[in-house]
Amino acid sequence: MLPTSERVVALTFDGGASGTAVADILGTLDRDDVPATFFVTGEFARSFPAAVRQIAAGGHLVGNHSDTHPAFPQLTNEAVRAQLERADEAIRAQTGRTTRPYFRFPYGSRTPLDVSVVNDAGYVPFRWTVDTLGWQGTSGGTSVASVRDRVLGSARPGQIVLMHVGANPTDGSTLDADALPEVVEGLRALGYRFVRLDEYL
Repeated sequence: MLPTSERVVALTFDGGASGTAVADILGTLDRDDVPATFFVTGEFARSFPAAVRQIAAGGHLVGNHSDTHPAFPQLTNEAVRAQLERADEAIRAQTGRTTRPYFRFPYGSRTPLDVSVVNDAGYVPFRWTVDTLGWQGTSGGTSVASVRDRVLGSARPGQIVLMHVGANPTDGSTLDADALPEVVEGLRALGYRFVRLDEYL
């Protein structure tokens, strides 16, 4: 949660193996004048450099999501630092800006030691209030309606929403992107405005 009692929501999007829905997401955010935060891997920045440039050009914050999306508890401290640095280099090459201090653990998986190592490297890890589960795809029983309802049903001041920019690898669905217009409309109808994470750090 963001430390606020204001009716604000932070939409965050993770980017890893797939950039299928980036254009659709950016189109919605631009049309509806919504700022957002994206956490992308170094691998994503190398595979989809134009997408990362477009995200930054759209006025959105770009954070670090590791280089290759490993589970950090399985890494040595040295490997954790290397993951952070390689990702920052790849993303900075496209945006012209460091990702520090914005970071999200792959899978949200971490130990207290991982948090300490990440902090020492100049990063603050961000989790989320609600995961839309859009990444599960239609083959996982998720739908546009369920994505929308999970966000609207859990709306509260300072909510951080986790969404993804890719397509489900099994069925090709992009439920987060497809639901985004209804999510934005629904949150605004509830009196919320949208913020980037850097408004609170």
